[in-house]
Amino acid sequence: MPDFRTSDGVSLHFFDEGAGPPVLCLAGLTRNADDFAHVLPHLGEHRVIRLDARGRGRSERPADFTTYNVLREGHDAMELIDHLGLDRVAIIGTSRGGLVAMTLAASHRERLSAVVLNDIGPIVGVAGLARIMGYVGREPDLPDLAAGARALAEAEARSFPDVPPDRWAAEAAARWEETPEGLRNRYDPALHTALMQQSAAGALPDLWMFFEALREVPTGAIRGANSDILSAETLEEMQRRHPGLVSATVPDRGHVPFLDEPASLGVISRVIGGSA
Repeated sequence: MPDFRTSDGVSLHFFDEGAGPPVLCLAGLTRNADDFAHVLPHLGEHRVIRLDARGRGRSERPADFTTYNVLREGHDAMELIDHLGLDRVAIIGTSRGGLVAMTLAASHRERLSAVVLNDIGPIVGVAGLARIMGYVGREPDLPDLAAGARALAEAEARSFPDVPPDRWAAEAAARWEETPEGLRNRYDPALHTALMQQSAAGALPDLWMFFEALREVPTGAIRGANSDILSAETLEEMQRRHPGLVSATVPDRGHVPFLDEPASLGVISRVIGGSA
């Protein structure tokens, strides 16, 4: 479980496991490397590198909250790739991690062997964005992880039906940590400040040009059928603009699929190879 220090002095934690073609896993906005625990057993023919982005999970929280942005996080990812001495990697990018992957396609396409986007595209659903803005930075009012697992199961019952309790227990442990005062988020609350500042700066840039940089890269897209972030219409347009796109919609999943569903594994296997 090593760490490395970025060019702006932030210590980032990552996991580096297995052998074979390298796959870099980049998690969502408030999430961390533990999000890929479910897919990890299915990537046995790969060297799997899972990064805790700055301010998330086990990584250091920078003094400057403005560095919580996609471009800086993409720079961090490239510095990790260089730190490990890798020429090229495949990326599995969940939500925000997928946005980072798209920016890397525009700036460092030659370093990418393949990309899988997990429930993210160039258009981010308005309802989903509002939902995210509503919870980022808020600590859960929950006493322990058992209560957290029950809360997740209740809150996600419509978008994620029939998910067993042990999966929600794992999800709770990935999102929160237990303290004497109750559960606490495993990310820097300053992420909220960064998001609010970026939102006040104006509309998001046109992300289609970043997605279209993937046209020469083997690319997959996974969508949760109940997602409020990646719509069916956006996925259809992604397919039109990237005719080689390998895509699947995962039934009974919202934002985001766990990545060990058969449909998710099918996309991963076809795009990055191996026995996923």
